[in-house]
Parts: sequence; C-alpha cells; structure tokens
Amino acid sequence: MSERNASKDNAGQDVASQDNASQDAASQDVERFGYRQELKRSLSFWDLLIYGLIFMVPIAPFGIFGSVFNVSGGMVALAYAVGAVGMVFTAISYAQMSKAFPLAGSVYAYAGRGIAPPFGFIAGWQILLDYILIPALLYIISGIAMNAFVPGIPVVVWVIGFIVLNTVINYFGIELTARTNRVMLVLELIVLVIFLVIGVVALASGKSTGDALSPLFDSGTFSVGLIFSAVSLAALSFLGFDAISTLSEENREAGTQVARATVLSLLVVAVLFIVQTWVAALLVPDRERLLTDGDTSGTAFYDAAEHAGGHWLYVLTAVTTAVAWGFADALVAQAATSRLLYSMARDRQLPGFLAKVHPSHRVPEHATFVVAAISVAVGIGMTSRADNGVSLLTTLVNFGALTAFLLLHVSVIVHYLVRRRSRDYLRHLVVPLCGIAILGYVVIEAKVAAQTVGLVWLGIGLVVMAVLLSTGRTPTSQPAGPTAPVAGSDEPIESREDA
Repeated sequence: MSERNASKDNAGQDVASQDNASQDAASQDVERFGYRQELKRSLSFWDLLIYGLIFMVPIAPFGIFGSVFNVSGGMVALAYAVGAVGMVFTAISYAQMSKAFPLAGSVYAYAGRGIAPPFGFIAGWQILLDYILIPALLYIISGIAMNAFVPGIPVVVWVIGFIVLNTVINYFGIELTARTNRVMLVLELIVLVIFLVIGVVALASGKSTGDALSPLFDSGTFSVGLIFSAVSLAALSFLGFDAISTLSEENREAGTQVARATVLSLLVVAVLFIVQTWVAALLVPDRERLLTDGDTSGTAFYDAAEHAGGHWLYVLTAVTTAVAWGFADALVAQAATSRLLYSMARDRQLPGFLAKVHPSHRVPEHATFVVAAISVAVGIGMTSRADNGVSLLTTLVNFGALTAFLLLHVSVIVHYLVRRRSRDYLRHLVVPLCGIAILGYVVIEAKVAAQTVGLVWLGIGLVVMAVLLSTGRTPTSQPAGPTAPVAGSDEPIESREDA
C-alpha cells in the first residue's frame, strides 16, 4: 500500500513539475520581448477554448437575428456562412501571429511587431473601437431582452446591473471568470438544443413560414452587395475568437495552444450559427413585416421560438439571451478589453495608470474599472435612442474590428513572407490575401454611418499617433529578429513557430 501511495505521490509531483516547466517556458516567451511576467498564468487549452466560445456566444444570433434577416432579404443563414468563411481566414492569421508573438496585445502586438510600431498603434486603435463599445452593446441587448420579459424595469437599469456584476467578478481574477464561463457555456448549449429540437419538430409538423432553402438562397432578392451588407452585421456574432489572443500571457502553455483554441472555437460556432439561423428563419411568423419594417422591437428570434413551441420558449430564449450576452459574453469582453488597454499602456501608447496590475488578484485593475465606466456612459447614452442604439453600435463595433483584421493579414505577409522569407505560401500569402479581399469588401458595404464614424475614429488615431511619435513615446520593444533564440533554449523562434 505504501509503495502504491508513493507511486501516486511521484506521479503527482511529475505532473506538477511539468506544469511548472510549461509555465516557466511561457513566462520566458514574454520576457524575451522585453516585458515582465505580471499577469497570472492559470489558464489551460480548454479554458481558452471555452473563453472563445463564450465570447462569441453559441446563441449569439438570438439577439441580432431580426436585423440580419432584414438586411439579408431573409437569407440569414447565407450571411452567416459567408461571414464564417471570411473569419476562418482571419482565425488562421491570428493563429500564425500568436505563435510568433505570444503577447497580451492581440492585433496591436502582432501588427506592431510584424510590420512596425506605428502600424501596431493604428491596429490597436481600430480594435479599441470594437473592444470599448462591444461590452456596452452586449449590456444593451441583454437589457432589451430582460425588458421584454419584465417591462416594468427600464433597459438602462438592467444595463447598469449587469455592468456592476461583471466588474466585481473580473476584479477578483481570471480564474473566477474561467470557472463562470464553463457553467454558462453548458447552460447556453442546453437552451440551444431545446430550441433546435422543438424547431425541427415544428417544421416537420407544417409550421414552416418559408421555403426550405430560402434562408440560404432566394433568387428573387439575392445580390452580392445585399449579402455582404448583412455580413457586416452578422460579423458581430463571430467577434470573440480574436480575444483569445489577449490571454496569451495568462495561458499556462505555449502560444500553439492559443492558436489551436482560436481556430477550433471559430469552427464550432460557425456550424452552430448556420444551423440555428436556418431553423429560425423558417419559423418567422410575419416574414413580410420583418423584411419591410425591420426588427424594431429586437424580438424576432423570440417570436420565431414562440411560433415553434409557445410563449414559454419565447421567455426561455429571451432570458437566456439576456444572461448570455449581458453576463457571460460581456464578462469576457470586459476582461479582453482591459487586457488590450493594459498592453497598450505598458508600451506608453495609452495613459500609464491603465497598466496597473492588482498585486494579489493579478488583473489590470484600473483598466477593468475604466471599461466599466465607459460601458455605463455608452449604455445610458444609447438607451435614450428609439432603437437603443443597437444597429449603430453593431456596425461601429464590426467596422473597428474588421479594419484591424485587415492590418492583421498584412502583418502575416510582412512578418513571414518578407522578413522570414517563408515558403509556406498557403498560410502566409494565400490565406491573408483571401482574408483581405473578403473583409475589405464587407467594410466597403458597411453602413455609411459606420464608415463615417469609423473613419473619424481613424483620423483621431492618426493625430494621437503623430503626437506620440513627436514626443518619443514609441513602443519600447522592437520586432524580434528572424533567428532570435528562445530564452532558455538553443532553438530559434522560427522553428517554434513552424512546429
């Protein structure tokens, strides 16, 4: 018996030693770029995968289904399929850059080190338009869903309540956030399965309100411009896989785990989005009104659920949307945004107080509170609008993200093909060029209001960058050389990236 216990103890010590070795190697990845390991490394591959799934929300189409249905002429499943293709190219590029630069700054770090620091600032500035506004958008959509369930409580009250709850959880550390994510993911998947089962049964019993293939293709309304306009809205549902890279300095293992989690999470939700929107599009009770007037109440998906299974399914999908968007998704969105602010601040690209890390919780505490304050301000301002600002915020968030993704693809080409002279033309040339072509067209087809505000935001960013450069506040670390050795190893970085 004693020998058996000793064997178990030794096995446990071996596992602990392996974990410590992995964390030490990961910490050295950060230190070789000139930074100290300040954030706590506690996340596994599965934590990263769940984080990405939660950020994208397996039931994300519930909240914006009506808007996408209206803009796509009813071809909502096609809009999500095209969006998925474009995002797959982007996910592959994220995977390549996360292996090259395992840092918390996401596209800011990738463009800054893959191309040059000024490009990194512009990429970070554009993605800020996404990251800063997306928590507020999620809170508002959740508030709308809860208001539909409890009309007596205004949307803005729900918004502030969700913000306070998520800020407290994020303040007490990324591990608490990760544990909360697991529970929420299971609940969302259960509700999605319930809807799909009841929806398919309803379709089989003759409750369909449209042609079986119309969610994928309608010859009467189809046009390339129409679909890409809808993709500019549907893209919101996919945003989140990119946020996995913001946790590169809190992952216990190497950058390859971030790369795998990024691609896999996107593929999983792409299938879920297409299936659920296809079923819902065939159950819309008043198709002509939705196509003509749009989803002014924001309840199109819940109406389809009620048509399929009764009012109880309306309530279930509405409440689950509120909890998923306002609690689970916004929770990780706030965490990702605070990490981006932290990363830019430690490079002196944003005010230094945003780089303050809590000594015991080891989270960027000031950045977390700033994100919460911005969400409150945007939430109060937007909920005073007739449509609660959902459509405008959605297009602004997508415009910021997609323009940053364009720079991500350019950074892959410059870093690997030009600087490293890579011969992997598929991943380092064809994939980023396809991503640039698809996302570029989506940006062109975006709403004029989003283009206007997005370009104004870009103009402000260029002015801020000019001020930073003129005062000498450039990022402190430069791109790593093509054969820079990994700390503690004789292996070149290049060989690790290709592994």
